[in-house]
Amino acid sequence: MLGRTYDSQVCSAARALEVVGERWSLLIVRDVLFAGATRFADFQRLGIATNVLAKRLDSLVDSGILERRPSVETHDRGGYAATRKGLDLAPVIIALTQWGDRWAAPDGPPILYRHTGCGGGIAEQTTCSICGQITDLSQIHVVHGPGMPQAQ
Repeated sequence: MLGRTYDSQVCSAARALEVVGERWSLLIVRDVLFAGATRFADFQRLGIATNVLAKRLDSLVDSGILERRPSVETHDRGGYAATRKGLDLAPVIIALTQWGDRWAAPDGPPILYRHTGCGGGIAEQTTCSICGQITDLSQIHVVHGPGMPQAQ
């Protein structure tokens, strides 16, 4: 895991990885968002040791990505649901899946994301907020944003 201090760098990607960069975290979120997983037992099918799974779920709850929901049918511990913060990870998971389909799926995509309304394929794309889609990634450059500290 990355260090927890950012004295020499200011990087939102590094900060995001501190929250969801552990190997099981995005798979847990993926299963909540796209596979209907809500209960501890649902996540055990991933093959995670129960102590590690408990820590990951606690971490995702503590970071505001998942929330615990009480069970209305039984008096047990209930389950987990994505928060708005967790739902905002859907495009990340879809983009990572697209990359995996291209570079790590020699027999083709094992799953496909589809629009429930019409059945169309779902794809994440890099777009410009002014003129539209970026077709050549060399057209992207970085500038300092408002969160970048002023040079001292």
